Amino acid sequence: MRPLIRSACRLRARVRAMATLPAAAAFSPSSASAAARPPRLPLARLFLPSAPPAAARGARSLRTSAAAAAAAAVEVGGVKIAREDVVKEEDPTNNVPDPIYSKIGLQLHRSGNHPLGILKNTIYDYFDKNFSGKFNKFDDLCPLVSVKQNFDDVLVPADHVSRSYNDTYYVDAQTVLRCHTSAHQAELLRDGHTHFLVTGDVYRRDSIDSTHYPVFHQMEGFRVFSPDDWSDSGMDGTAYAAADLKKTLEGLARHLFGAVEMRWVDTYFPFTNPSFELEIYFQDDWLEVLGCGVTEQEILKSNGRTDHVAWAFGLGLERLSMVLFDIPDIRLFWSNDQRFTSQFSEGKLGVKFKPFSKFPPCYKDMSFWINEEFTENNLCEVVRGIAGDLVEEVKLIDNFTNKKGMTSHCYRIAYRSMERSLTDEEINDMQWNVREEVKNKLKVELR
Repeated sequence: MRPLIRSACRLRARVRAMATLPAAAAFSPSSASAAARPPRLPLARLFLPSAPPAAARGARSLRTSAAAAAAAAVEVGGVKIAREDVVKEEDPTNNVPDPIYSKIGLQLHRSGNHPLGILKNTIYDYFDKNFSGKFNKFDDLCPLVSVKQNFDDVLVPADHVSRSYNDTYYVDAQTVLRCHTSAHQAELLRDGHTHFLVTGDVYRRDSIDSTHYPVFHQMEGFRVFSPDDWSDSGMDGTAYAAADLKKTLEGLARHLFGAVEMRWVDTYFPFTNPSFELEIYFQDDWLEVLGCGVTEQEILKSNGRTDHVAWAFGLGLERLSMVLFDIPDIRLFWSNDQRFTSQFSEGKLGVKFKPFSKFPPCYKDMSFWINEEFTENNLCEVVRGIAGDLVEEVKLIDNFTNKKGMTSHCYRIAYRSMERSLTDEEINDMQWNVREEVKNKLKVELR
């Protein structure tokens, strides 16, 4: 398997460029987007100075830091990845910015004292205890994968929206930053693995709020059965795999959350049939924990497992960690502030996070006439490129279309640091730069 991953990382393989490149949903629960948001505030007009502030520290210092972080090559699984391998400014098919490159190699899930690492190891403990070491574990696979690995190998339709530049980070026409850990499923099967857990950082262009971040972490589980496994059960292979899957994951939910009420919900994923989501009743509400299903036969046949059946599941580590540790903002996972990191220790799942600051947000509004190419994800990429993790939320608060057919959007941007108070000067500087970048990069007309 290693040579396959290394060749993907070094981008040696080049295939014919795609004419149209429309994050795969994988198994990640979608209800995070329905998390409680701040109440809508009244629309306010933003007055900006006619020139940028003299001391332009905030945004420029963030960009300088990102550039410095991107200067050195990073190493994942023994493979070195340089900036020029990922950020290709001269390639029109590339849409990976420096702030995203700077996250490659950090691998928060591999730190035993980090909430994500604590959760990962707790899940490992469950599988080790119940399956006698059957499951092989992979947590350092390279995040650079081919379009085929990320989409085709897991049966994502050619016209699926997840393939678009709006949703996925493309390194070039045939290489992406993986949108899900399922991107390694086919090569692990071809390599002979029948029981495996894959954990890693995944990348998706997304909105900005307390539950969404362009880099997060997933775990994928996979188990293959041969005909001998179900021959005496009185069930066909699919029914046998589905029953084993549900039993396994109900046990995992109890391992993580204790004795909780559970329910199964039928759903759809392109790579499993039947497909399910597991929900638990936790803190007076139903919570989606993970997605799963019986693997489509086409995937197994394509990878040397004819006449076998399999199940697969996927879960988001941030989503579960935010619930288990009471972490209110997804940006905190990336904090190096000791007031955050010192609260967690190896093996202690569910220690409740104690907020160490309540700095107020600063809201700035921005209105502009959009064009046909405008998307909210592109706007969020521009804002994040200027403000980094100092931007807490980007929210559409007003829109209208005039008699000429022109459509105007007004977005409210919330700036807030998790660690300190922001000054008026740096906030105004960031907002000025955001307006200039939005105008120049998105080709919109500011109002």
